[in-house]
Amino acid sequence: MEDIGKEETGNFALEIKKLKVSFGTKVVLKDINLLLKKGENLVVLGKSGSGKSVLIKCLVGLIEPDEGEIVIQGSDTARMKERDLETLRKKIGFLFQSAALYDSMTVRENLEFPLEGTEARTEEETETLVMEALQNVGLPDTAGKMPSELSGGMRKRIGLARTLILKPEIMLYDEPTTGLDPITSREISKLILEMQTKNKTSSIIITHDMECARITGNRILIIKDGVFSAEGTFEELKKSEDPWVHSFFE
Repeated sequence: MEDIGKEETGNFALEIKKLKVSFGTKVVLKDINLLLKKGENLVVLGKSGSGKSVLIKCLVGLIEPDEGEIVIQGSDTARMKERDLETLRKKIGFLFQSAALYDSMTVRENLEFPLEGTEARTEEETETLVMEALQNVGLPDTAGKMPSELSGGMRKRIGLARTLILKPEIMLYDEPTTGLDPITSREISKLILEMQTKNKTSSIIITHDMECARITGNRILIIKDGVFSAEGTFEELKKSEDPWVHSFFE
């Protein structure tokens, strides 16, 4: 599908050009082109093993692509100095599947952790940021709790609060509703939507949860055989006559 991601590039937060990733002889991403508009929630769908998570791990430097360009807020990451790259990465929030909380730390300590090494703050200023982040995810009374005392949905919310505490301009969600019951999954999806509106973030949401895709996505890309093979809104893709695309909606 040649025109995927070939929109006008005047108002974008992130752009990927001709990205290729392989592991040994297995090519996972063949020719990925993607344009994320400012303030947009972009959902990426695909079957298991299609390379969805590999894609966003490339964006945060966890995997180095074989070929291609990653342009974030107008800067080609491959040509940036390490110091500038670190500054740019602070503008990107990444919510892992597991929420990745530190089990030995309280919720407050988990939220304080990403603030270390950033600008100097008083204890009062740090506390204000922590409580604001918890309020944003609807869990203001959990600051003194340990992660083991929280439900899966609550841990996911705390993970989101910790990611948002630095007020990132771009959010990457890797299967944000995995392992959650339908009601909690819907709550997390609506929370992602609230954060988009409140913080004006630009987000890429990797998911196989079609309800999450329906609630959160302004636009959806579907990956197949290492390339994006379909693009549209949820309702547009739901009406697709392509049997493979339609299989996601059955």
